Amino acid sequence: MIKSRSFIVASLLLLQQNAKEAAAFTSTPYTTRSPIQSVTHKHTKVVQPLLVSIDPIEEATGTSSPSTNGELSNAFTTLPRHSINQDVNDSLEKIEQTVRRLYDESVNIRNEIEASYVFEEDVVSESDRVYANSYVDLGKVEIVGFDYDYTLVTYRKELLRLIYDMALKRLVNDFQYPDEMLEADMKFDPKFSVRGLAVDRETGWICHLSYTHKVAVAYEGRKKVSRERLMKEYTGKRALKPTERKKRLKPLNDLFSMAECCLIADAVQFFKDRDIPFCPRNLVVDILGAIGSTHISGDFHRLVAAKPEVYFEDNPHLKEVLQKLKDSGKRMIFVSNSPFWYVDAGMKYVIGDQWQNMWDAVVVSAGKPRFYTETTRPFREVNKETNKMEFKRVNKIEQGRVYSDGCLTELTKCLDWYSAAQTDNDMEDEDLKMNVSGGGSLTSPNVLYIGDSLFADLVDAKRDFGWTTAAVTPEVMWENDFAEKVQFTNAQNVIDLLLLNLKEVQDVMGNGVRSKEDIEVITKLERMVAMWREQQNTLLGNPFGSVFRAKYQPSLFAHSLRRYCDLYMPNISALRHYSPQHRFYPEDARLLSHEIQATNPDCWDL
Repeated sequence: MIKSRSFIVASLLLLQQNAKEAAAFTSTPYTTRSPIQSVTHKHTKVVQPLLVSIDPIEEATGTSSPSTNGELSNAFTTLPRHSINQDVNDSLEKIEQTVRRLYDESVNIRNEIEASYVFEEDVVSESDRVYANSYVDLGKVEIVGFDYDYTLVTYRKELLRLIYDMALKRLVNDFQYPDEMLEADMKFDPKFSVRGLAVDRETGWICHLSYTHKVAVAYEGRKKVSRERLMKEYTGKRALKPTERKKRLKPLNDLFSMAECCLIADAVQFFKDRDIPFCPRNLVVDILGAIGSTHISGDFHRLVAAKPEVYFEDNPHLKEVLQKLKDSGKRMIFVSNSPFWYVDAGMKYVIGDQWQNMWDAVVVSAGKPRFYTETTRPFREVNKETNKMEFKRVNKIEQGRVYSDGCLTELTKCLDWYSAAQTDNDMEDEDLKMNVSGGGSLTSPNVLYIGDSLFADLVDAKRDFGWTTAAVTPEVMWENDFAEKVQFTNAQNVIDLLLLNLKEVQDVMGNGVRSKEDIEVITKLERMVAMWREQQNTLLGNPFGSVFRAKYQPSLFAHSLRRYCDLYMPNISALRHYSPQHRFYPEDARLLSHEIQATNPDCWDL
């Protein structure tokens, strides 16, 4: 939702007025951060006042909290007190009063503020924009490549339900699992998993990893694993050695993997509820095998291709985006792991029967990431009438034809790659010509590749070839929409106040040895921060919280997104807001604490 400029100004003034009182007794100025707190950078967000629609506990969980007359629960708003240090108590009392006063004010103005929301067509929504991790000049991009699944086409939740159901039946029929599993009302739950998780092959736990590979949250079946069990299982540090981590943890990185994540958890819960002994490693291997067989068999592909209106989301702006890029003179490359008959059905549905006219090269069944790493795998032309491969030598990629298999080395030779990377000197530099013609290095920042799977689509393209990469991450839109809810904003602002107070309290306590009561006061404040963090996670609607944060640290997914992707966006349609020569700038490329000078610390170990 886009808010009117008058609303933005009113929100800024209100937040500043309220924040001044909280910051008056602290040496650090108060600022508002993005509720998402992505590791990539600080988003430029519309600043909202501290608003609460109803009790945050009741809003998040559907149950009433121990409060009356609309007041917040004491556990969430009553700060601890020090029995001796009155200066500490003064600081605590001022923060407590500010939080309560902000809540009271928000109740009075909530209806007036929400009534002022308006739509403005000339402003790019925060949820429908391209985010930059590094400087990118689209004007220098000569070749644009696209993945297919969850990039050019996006799917409704019905697809993951279909994959889940087909894999469950395969698990029972082919792997001899109990027939009762088909009668146990096991269904895909879109509210359980997020992208970027991992399954521990030894325990069957579904784990959310931080950027330091710590297991921040884990679920055994549908029950959360206690901190004590995490510490015991992962050597007291909630982390594994790199060699052990590689053996035990299977990443679940793409959007398709949400179905297998949910099926693993449900199968574990099925056996535990019935006290049936099982081997977690065998269970994980079997379920991954059942999911893999479902993909390889093509069964679900045929069902989806037969009913595209059921499984594909509408994408009214896709054709506009592709046409604008092509009209600007960029060469368009289609590279998908899916078979031709499947992508043909999907592309006809979202663009039209003449979809192939958009592309200079169409490659299907590419087998990424092997498409990047292999060097001698030849292309095969696909007969579009019979869908069979023709085993003849391919020396040139021609527009209007379809090719399968192949590799990047062969693509550069068959597509005359260097002609798309001419410099202002019209290729006077022969070294450049050799570098991009297949005779030498394939590295070229003038190639932009857009995909959804970090490790299948983007990592090798970025790491090995220096391509400009862009990730399709619909979670940005989902989480930004949640972050604009008044309940989420309330939680974030209270957290900011509490973290400010933690700094102030420790300044007042001085730099000497802490007393036992000093430690208790600090610990209780940290626990309050943790409680409010949990409210934020609950508002996001799944047990793991934000895909970009593993509990309170940046997640491994967010770290990889930052490391391997120059751009990221909720969908391809977001590109319609930008010129084909647009230059993207990272909003904050600083990395270290002394550079950022952040106002609020995070309680990493809560």
